[in-house]
Amino acid sequence: MRITEGDFLIPVDKPVGPTSHDVVSKARKALGMRRIGHTGTLDPFASGLLVLCAGRATRLAEYITGMDKGYEAVACLGIETDTLDLSGEVTSMNDRWRSIDSSSLEEVVLSQIGLIEQKPPQFSAKKIDGEPMYRRARRGEVIPLPAVQVTIYELEIMSVTLPFVRFSVRCSSGTYVRAIARDIGLMLGCGAHLTELRRTTIGKFRVETAISLEELANADAVSAACVEPSAGLLHIPPLSVDEAVADRLRNGQRVRIEQQGGESKALVAVTHGDNLIAIANLDAGLLRPRKVFMR
Repeated sequence: MRITEGDFLIPVDKPVGPTSHDVVSKARKALGMRRIGHTGTLDPFASGLLVLCAGRATRLAEYITGMDKGYEAVACLGIETDTLDLSGEVTSMNDRWRSIDSSSLEEVVLSQIGLIEQKPPQFSAKKIDGEPMYRRARRGEVIPLPAVQVTIYELEIMSVTLPFVRFSVRCSSGTYVRAIARDIGLMLGCGAHLTELRRTTIGKFRVETAISLEELANADAVSAACVEPSAGLLHIPPLSVDEAVADRLRNGQRVRIEQQGGESKALVAVTHGDNLIAIANLDAGLLRPRKVFMR
């Protein structure tokens, strides 16, 4: 499916250092397009996959942001920081990690797999009353944050050279890998913080297919890396409709359709031919458009 020729997604491999907004700014300048956004913040100390949306594909950003994600990371046991990573101030140190054996470490790591309650970091892009948490944290404000449910699908130790533990994780959107390191450290009784973080996957997107920041200035590289907006909707069930239904949805109307079994689905990607018409809720045969894409 397509929206228009000027609407596409660009997987970029962000290096350590720039902010996610820095990457967007460079892409806007390199491509001569103002309407570009990203689909999930990567901290400056982190590297890896950042999917950019161009043109009207920016309207799909929230659906890509909601995809499951994969990371590789390194935790340093024995040192805690206020940001939960190497960019912060050290808040505690101890050497209890020296007595940790491999079986204890593996047991703690495995306990993090599944549906868990995770407390978000004080230093995060999460907004409270419209303001990012990290700004409040820098002012010394401590905001009580309730734990949220996240899912850790896979968590595997890749290598151990104490006090450093390299691991890979596949998790639901909204999971903080820094918090995984924090909680592992707490359970081991020694504390921990994250020293490396690299995002490797977002849904079906892979960092291996992404272009570098420097390649954004290379038209051929950008052209080869660009993908259709539909690639950001592979996790949403498709629904093909005829032209009459498509026209009504484009006008923002609810439409009753025939549906086998009266099955309900939270979201569907409605198409007509190769064109994306709308993202809609489907409830017992009633289509309610949430986002509409005009011709």
